[in-house]
Parts: sequence; C-alpha cells; structure tokens
Amino acid sequence: MLRALLLGLVMLAAAGPARAAGDIDTCRNSTAEPVARLAACESVIADDKITGPSRAAAFGYRGDSLMKKRDYDGAIAAFTAAHEIAPQNINIINARGIAYSYKGDDERALADYDLCLQLRPTFGSAYNNRGLIFMRRGELQRSLDEFNLAVKYIFNDQSRYLHHYNRGRLQGLMKQYDASLADFAEAQRTNPDGSQVPAYRCITYIGMGRFDDALADCDIALAKSPNNVYALTSRGNAYLGKGNLDAALSDYNQVLKINPNYVRAYVGRGQLFEKRRNLGAARADYRYAANAVAARREDIDTTLARAVAKERLEALLGAAAPPPAGKATPQPAGPRKVALIVGNGAYRNVAPLDNPPRDAKLIASTFRELGFATVTLASDLGRDKFFASLHEFGQEAEKADWAVVYYAGHGMEIGGVNYLIPVDARLKADSDAETQAVALEQVIAAVAGAKKLRLVMLDACRDNPFEKTMQRTIALKLVNRGFSNIEPEAGFMVVYAAKHGETALDGDAANSPFATVLARVIKEPRIEVRKLFDIVRDDVWKATNRTQQPFTYGSLPGREDFYFVAGR
Repeated sequence: MLRALLLGLVMLAAAGPARAAGDIDTCRNSTAEPVARLAACESVIADDKITGPSRAAAFGYRGDSLMKKRDYDGAIAAFTAAHEIAPQNINIINARGIAYSYKGDDERALADYDLCLQLRPTFGSAYNNRGLIFMRRGELQRSLDEFNLAVKYIFNDQSRYLHHYNRGRLQGLMKQYDASLADFAEAQRTNPDGSQVPAYRCITYIGMGRFDDALADCDIALAKSPNNVYALTSRGNAYLGKGNLDAALSDYNQVLKINPNYVRAYVGRGQLFEKRRNLGAARADYRYAANAVAARREDIDTTLARAVAKERLEALLGAAAPPPAGKATPQPAGPRKVALIVGNGAYRNVAPLDNPPRDAKLIASTFRELGFATVTLASDLGRDKFFASLHEFGQEAEKADWAVVYYAGHGMEIGGVNYLIPVDARLKADSDAETQAVALEQVIAAVAGAKKLRLVMLDACRDNPFEKTMQRTIALKLVNRGFSNIEPEAGFMVVYAAKHGETALDGDAANSPFATVLARVIKEPRIEVRKLFDIVRDDVWKATNRTQQPFTYGSLPGREDFYFVAGR
C-alpha cells in the first residue's frame, strides 16, 4: 500500500511540469481555440513558478481577451503586469497604448507609443496609432506626418495594408484625392479582400464628386456586410450628392432602424430635408445629431458630422428668427405649452409594470386641465415608435414656449449612459442598449427647440429587469438601481423620481408616489417651477417613509419665473 502511494505521488509530481508545459504551449499558440487558450494562460498566471517571457505572454493574452470584452481597465492592468515582466517588449507596450486609446485616455496612449519609439524608432505601428489619435482630434497635418512615418517603416503585409488605407482615408479628408486613391490602391493590392478600402474610398469619391464610383465602392462594402451603418450612410451621402433623394432617404432610414443613435445618418437626412425645404424635420435631425451621446473614442467622421449638425442648426434657427419690428404677428395670451407623456408597462421580454400606463394617463389628464396646447399620450412604445414620437414632438416643441416630456417605465444606466427602455427591448447583452434603447440625450434633444421652458421628468428609476440574464461585455459600470446623475446644459431641467443610484417605487396605490404627488402639487397656483419640484421631493420623501427622494438636475433661465398655474 505504501509503495502504491509513493508511486502515485511520483506520477503527480511528474504530471505537474508536463501540464504546465502544455499550458505554456497552448497559451502562446495564436491558432489555439480562444477559450482553451485563455484557460491555459490563466493557468500559467496562477502558477507562480512560471516566470519570464511565458508569464508575460500569458498576461498579454489576458489583456487581448479583455480588450475584446471592452474591459479596458482590466486589459490595461494585464498589459502592465506583462510590461513589468518584459519591459523591452514593444508589442505589449503598444497593446496597452491601444487599450488606453479605446478607453479615451489619449495622453497615456501617446506616452506608450512614445515609449515604443524610444525602444525602436522604426516601429511603424506606433506611428500609425499616433496618427489615428491626431486624426480623431482633427490635427490632420500632424496625423499625416505620423502616417508618412508609418508607411516608411512598414514591416509586413498587414502593416502595409493598415498604414496605407489609414493614410488614404486621411488624405481624402484633406482633399488630397489623387494621393488618397493611390494609397487605397496600394492597400487593395496588398489585401484584395480587405473590406475597409471600398468603405473608406467611397468617402474620397464623394469628395471628388465621383458619385457613381462612390456608389460602386459602397455596394462592394455592403455586399460583404449588409448592415454596415458606416457604408450605408456613406451610400446615402453618395445618392444625396447625385440628387437621388428617395434612395438616399431609404439608406438613412435603414441605418436609423439598425442604430437609432447614429449621428452621421441624422446629419445626412437633415441635409436631405433641407433640400426638400422641410426645415422643421431638418432641425429635428440636426438636434438629435448635435445632442447624441458622444463616445469616449469618437471617430473623425462622427466628430465632423456633429460639427455640421451644430452649424446647420444654428443657421436654420437664425433663418427662422422672428420678423423685424413693424411686422409683429399676434401673440397668444400666455406661453404655448406642449407635452409628450409616455407610459411603458407592457414589456414583452421582462415582467410587465402595472403603474406606468396609469401614471401616464394621470399626468396627461393633469396637463390638459392646466391648458397645455397639445398633450400627446403614448403608451407601451416599442423602439421604433418611441424614436418616431420623439422626432415628431421635437418639431412640435419648436412651435412652443414650453416643452415637457414625462416618462414612466423601465430605465437604467449602462456604461455611463442613461437609457429609457422600449417595451420590445431585448437586451441579451449590455452593449445592446446602444441600438435597442433610447438614450436620455435624445429625449433632451426633443424638448430643445422650445423657446423658454425645457423640462424632462423621469419616473423610471426602477431595478434593472435584465440583470439576471444580461451578458456583461462593457467594463464600464452597469448600474442595477436607477439612473446616474447628469449635468444638462443651461436652460434644461431634468427631474428624476428618485435620486441617482436609487430606486423609484410603484407604490401600493393605482399610481406611483411620484405621479400621485406631482399631479396634486402641480395644480396649486403661484408655485414657481423650481420650488414646485422641491415640494414634490419633500412630499414623496414623506409619502414613502423616506425611501424615495426625487432629485432635480439642470437650471432654467434665472431672470424668468415659470408657473404651471399662474394664479386665481
């Protein structure tokens, strides 16, 4: 028996190093199955006896895996651990720079790329990555200088392809069209199947006015990826330049059906509406584009499109200025007030909510009693109808002094962005919110056209109903209770039924505590709106036994008072 036990111990001791060697081989094998490779690398990391390049490689692959999940902080930590083990490995430093860049920390990214170039001045990838940062910033000549060095220090076919098409894209933006086409041709010669070349060369052809060539390139890109919103929007822009407005509108609408928050499509459609002299619709689209959530790492095309939106919106608002003195038109006795009331309760993929449709009816009835010019009641909105309702209301708000949106239903924060949840949302992963839900910024944009009071009220700070089933792919915080705090621009007021990070209650009655108190207090005469929401806060706090505290964000013009009921 003792002999058998000793033999077993010898066999286990022998199996340990063999298993470790196998893990090292699998971890370092770039062709290994990703899950098995990551498991092997984690095994290497867990074994303190494994040191040197093998351990650095394991941390490096952990960083690569976390990058794919958009866990940039985790990736940075992994690459830093790898760098401490192998401080001269420029590939690890470069990878950490990319992680910093994707996180939105360009200064640390540039510092890592600079360190790469100190260690190897001919490292073309670092020049390329610096060029991308400068291009996003709009520092085009500085970017071109970096791309020129990247092309000078090409070290394999992959870098030849990447560096040439990046420089070609930049030169198209700089209107150096012949040079742009030459770079795209070289990139395509290196990799004939690369999808980036036709997608970006389409933009260069649009700038040259060669719209048929642009359409051909966009079609090539779309044949490989039919739902590519970048290529679809570019094709819409090509149709717009050619004068085929119906085809352009079809492409823009298709993009916004895929991703209702896509800035470039709103700008293209806004320009189309201008051509058709539908200026109200154009202004609404420009507002959406100007106010859309900005990504931490926004690409140059989106940045340029957002700038166009702001410029055109300002121009159209100037064109719509009041007539000069002597041509005054009759004015109504009081401010013109409009409201959009949304109550989402009939959720299809999570448990329904009983109160929001009733709350919406109560608030809509209250606003009608208060003499609002229009009160639009919309219950149980799916995603497409939600965006359409906001778009229509945005045009209505332009004709009003006051624009108010009240929303009851599910809402949550994901990755630092507050979202309202349509009843047909299917959030299998947290990243789905970008296309399945309505960002709060789009609601704020819908009231932005009003001349005086712009108010959004959200009775939506409930627990995240998707918490147990939602796959986590975004490293940024996924909040399971309520919204995060916001800082709207001056002239806007946003009221949460519960303070950021807290939960609003449905209550035991037919209506939520917030809706019940709001409908009562808002009818009291001579209460200025800022004080009114202080009273609502206190009364909800008391009614819920100090478990729910409404909170107000933003500020209204200081030289004017606003009353829902002026007096009796």
